[in-house]
Amino acid sequence: MFDIAFSELIVIAIVALIVIGPEKLPKLARTLGAITGRMQKYMTQIKEEVNREARFAELQKLQNEIQSSVTAKQVALQSDLEGVVQDVKTAVVENAATIESKTGSIAPDAK
Repeated sequence: MFDIAFSELIVIAIVALIVIGPEKLPKLARTLGAITGRMQKYMTQIKEEVNREARFAELQKLQNEIQSSVTAKQVALQSDLEGVVQDVKTAVVENAATIESKTGSIAPDAK
C-alpha cells in the first residue's frame, strides 16, 4: 500500500517513541492497527462490489445479445412459417380446383 522501507519505518518508530512516549505508544499502535484493519476490510468490500457490478454488467450485456439473437431467429422463423403457410394455401386452392374440375366433369356424366 505505502512504499516505506524498513529504515524509514525505524525512524518513524523512534520519532513516535520520543513524541508520544513509551506509555501511550502501545495503545496508539493497537488503535492504528485496528484502523488499518478496518480500512483494509472496507477496501476489500469495495473491490468485491466493483467486481460484482462488472460481472452484472457483463451478464446483462450477454443477456441482451442472446435476447436480440432470439428475437432475430423468431422473426426469421415467423417469416419462413408464413411462407410455408402461403405455399400450403396455394396448394390447397390448386388441389381444390383440380378436384372440382375432375368432380365436375364426372358428375354430369353420372347423371
